[in-house]
Amino acid sequence: MYDTTETVADPHSVWAQGVDARAAFVSRTYLHLFGAIAAFTATEVVLFASGAAEGIARGLLGLPGGWLTVLGGFLVVSWIASRAAHTVTSLAAQYAALGVYILAEVFIFVPLLYVANRSFPGVISSAAVVTTAGFAALTGIAWFTRKDFSFLRGVLWWGGVCALLMIVVAVLFGWTLGPVFSVGMVCFAGAAILYDTSNVIHHYPADRHVAAALELFASVALLFWYVIRLFMSARD
Repeated sequence: MYDTTETVADPHSVWAQGVDARAAFVSRTYLHLFGAIAAFTATEVVLFASGAAEGIARGLLGLPGGWLTVLGGFLVVSWIASRAAHTVTSLAAQYAALGVYILAEVFIFVPLLYVANRSFPGVISSAAVVTTAGFAALTGIAWFTRKDFSFLRGVLWWGGVCALLMIVVAVLFGWTLGPVFSVGMVCFAGAAILYDTSNVIHHYPADRHVAAALELFASVALLFWYVIRLFMSARD
């Protein structure tokens, strides 16, 4: 049974303000999140429809280390996005960080989506459904319990470092990171969504809705990536 006792919000956060301010902040945050997802999806559709996706996929997979290099790049970009969400202050800087991150994710996702679309029909749509359901469930837990999940910060930091080190070691020694690694990263992404949603509830100032959307988008993208990888592993 979840503890439904509401944690006291950061006095500088929007949650310490009135109900109207909180509702406006939440609406802006999730509208920007859905806008980011729509922009990402639309750009991927354009790349695949134009035929450009194949060239991008072959180019990225042709890098030293292949898949593992792409995986490492994905984690690094996600970490940079999370840092940007916590450090940028001006609205223009927040929009710039969100736009750059969406574009980076578009290119990094191309090899995965290309292989999934070509060799594993139906995996992308199935992964999208599972990711949406998982995000909705975790968001519901964070909002229903009102718990402050900021204690997950250390776990996420060390988990991210360990995952990146595993990828580096795998590149150096030619190892394969199989479904167990993907399962672990799905759990990692779920914890990140809880942490991000908790920050939206308890810690973000009223003028940081774009940064909050950026952080949420990074975690949703991480979950989507490893759900796809897991489904592909199950089809092998």
